Amino acid sequence: MSPAVTFRGMTPARMVAHCLLVEGDAGLTLVDTGFGTGDLAAAKRRMGPAFLRMMRPALDPAETAAAQVRALGHATGDVTSVVVTHLDLDHAGGLGDFPDATVHVLADELEAATGRATLLEKSRYVPAQWEHGPKWLAHDVDAGGEQWMAFESVQVVADDVLLVPLRGHTRGHTGVAVRRPSGGWFLHAGDAYFHHGEKETPPTCPGGLRFFQTAMQMDKAARLVNADRLRSLHADHGDEVVMFSAHDAVEYDELAGVTD
Repeated sequence: MSPAVTFRGMTPARMVAHCLLVEGDAGLTLVDTGFGTGDLAAAKRRMGPAFLRMMRPALDPAETAAAQVRALGHATGDVTSVVVTHLDLDHAGGLGDFPDATVHVLADELEAATGRATLLEKSRYVPAQWEHGPKWLAHDVDAGGEQWMAFESVQVVADDVLLVPLRGHTRGHTGVAVRRPSGGWFLHAGDAYFHHGEKETPPTCPGGLRFFQTAMQMDKAARLVNADRLRSLHADHGDEVVMFSAHDAVEYDELAGVTD
């Protein structure tokens, strides 16, 4: 899918909110939602003037996930599952556009978002985005799970969709692995990293994004460990796993023509 929002005014000059739409036997699965129609209708109330000034999102109705699902010839009701990497306001804003879908999230993330125990969590999570009462399905990684590549406690959403815990950016942040029909996997790494240079060894990242990652992290040690694990995954399995972050426009453009 195209991005659900385009950011302007931050380093680098263009950022995206990368969503995936997965076709399955039981219906469509949407990975992350970007901003939704409710956010566009009440942008100042939901996002706050400071966020709008800093990020300057292009709040185009045509870029919402709901509009793009319809543009592909589907109804929003065809989306039976939504999988969120985390519940930050730029990832969960479209939940209200898919009210009948089951929403898969890590249990720690749902607890953090609904509890909003810290000042940072009060600013990053917007309860209005889920005031419609989503059909949450919270996955508890502490109860165990499967192994995928070198990652453990992986949660199975479906045979072709897995939650790969990548804590650090938030308390319950996760990547989402999607099996490709042609073989191999996509890995939507969410905000586990922000710049394509962070996949490489040694990693590179613009200073502004490094500052932002540090300012927004909930667990520095866990974030850095997972960043190292993702670099190893890219180095060892880059031919099998196509990895991308939520906001890197270079990665998005590279994948724009990939449909499987």
